[in-house]
Amino acid sequence: MTALFWTLGAGLVLELLVASTSLGWRARKVVALCSVLATAFASGALVSLRPTVFTALLLFLGLYRVLNMVRVGEGRMHEAYLKRAVRRSTVVLAALQLAVFGLWFGWPRLHITGSAVWAVYALLQVVVALGLLYSLRRTLRHTSWPHTIAPMADTELPTVTVAIPARNETADLEACLQSLIASDYPKLEVIVLDDCSQTKRTSEIIRGFAHDGVRFVQGEEPSDTWLPKNQAYFRLANEASGEYILFCGVDVRFGAGTLRQLMAHMAAKKKTMVSILPRRPEGAGPALTQALRYWWELVPPRRLFQRPPVLSTCWAISRKTLEDSGGFRAVARSITPEAYFARQAAKHDAYSFLRANDACGLTSAKPPQEQRETAVRTRYPQLHRRPENVAAVALFELGFLVCPFGLVLGGLFWQVGLAAWALATLASVLLAVTYATLVLATRTGRALTGLVSLPLGMVYDAGLLHYSMWMYEFSTVEWKGRNICIPAMHVIPHLPELPPTTGQHTLA
Repeated sequence: MTALFWTLGAGLVLELLVASTSLGWRARKVVALCSVLATAFASGALVSLRPTVFTALLLFLGLYRVLNMVRVGEGRMHEAYLKRAVRRSTVVLAALQLAVFGLWFGWPRLHITGSAVWAVYALLQVVVALGLLYSLRRTLRHTSWPHTIAPMADTELPTVTVAIPARNETADLEACLQSLIASDYPKLEVIVLDDCSQTKRTSEIIRGFAHDGVRFVQGEEPSDTWLPKNQAYFRLANEASGEYILFCGVDVRFGAGTLRQLMAHMAAKKKTMVSILPRRPEGAGPALTQALRYWWELVPPRRLFQRPPVLSTCWAISRKTLEDSGGFRAVARSITPEAYFARQAAKHDAYSFLRANDACGLTSAKPPQEQRETAVRTRYPQLHRRPENVAAVALFELGFLVCPFGLVLGGLFWQVGLAAWALATLASVLLAVTYATLVLATRTGRALTGLVSLPLGMVYDAGLLHYSMWMYEFSTVEWKGRNICIPAMHVIPHLPELPPTTGQHTLA
């Protein structure tokens, strides 16, 4: 056992050597490989010899340390960014492993029985479940679409530009524009940017609405320092003439009075930015991926972390707030630029997140495949592209959102204690109620399936999260046929061949 501890420590030393020194590229790959072998062997051997919760945690964290070193071996990112990212992950993961070691060696001195441990764990699950249910109910109460909005005279309404980036679109774009030209908003400008579509159909659709006042903007190929969508937003913002700019996707449908209601709400509440969760149309089937996306926006107590809920589907912002926050140049590489602007506006209590209702008339429904693609594109960047954050979220999902259900079933076959089983059952019921409340409020599922959908959904979400991490770190994530890893992950667009003499990376 002592030899395994030393081997695990040696792997850590090699990690720090890679992350903190200026080794040559070939030497760095060799040291990283040695670190991977040492960490993988020691972590696996510890679990084999001592299969406990502590060794399982050490193995779990060790896998992320291995992934961290594989990033070095791949060498696909710019040098400065790669070293900074690897060093940060190494320090955090090593600290977590040291904490597990401390608990492992200090645990026998506490003399706590197994049933007491399960009872305390189940009690924590109940506390978390209660906190999540309370947080969701509070969020739903504060985000409901206002039923009584004082109407504004046409002369009082601000000018609004609806800005839509489009690439390789067909029927969805046409339906979106049809709903916009039917709006009763008197001071409305609609502009659509054709983001270098690979077919002529997109531009033909946009130009087909020219007689209805829709303005066509021709996009440009994005540079490697901009995410394509953000560059399209930047161009649209420059072209817009409205006091407020509303950005939306082509899958959004507007009611005749949607914009009038929205602007009246923003004026009455003195908000300069609003993000809207559209209503799903009647008859739309269950949407597990979308429900999970809404879970992370609506259920956690985000206000405690100064991270207000936000969605990219449909959001409006005043031109002044956009400019005062630095505009889209400040978020050129961000997968969710609207989240940055929401945080800035929230500092002055000028941001609202609203859930559309039937009276509002704002709807949207993405096909399941597009929902999965959106999840893969956004999940890892939302965790700041850090493997240690992925590990923390996965542990939370499995430990507090899935394990209560497993403990209820496991308690029927193993002795976990009556108190633990009862508490786990209570936690499971609270979590199921939370999930049922969410899917009813967002029309993304059926309430009665909560007992099954939540634990399976969280396992699925953890899988999507890790898949998103893997694709960003080692493969390609595409949006509308473009590789967004290049700006998002500081990936070198074309990896050069190694010079035969120095073996060093040079930028193409």
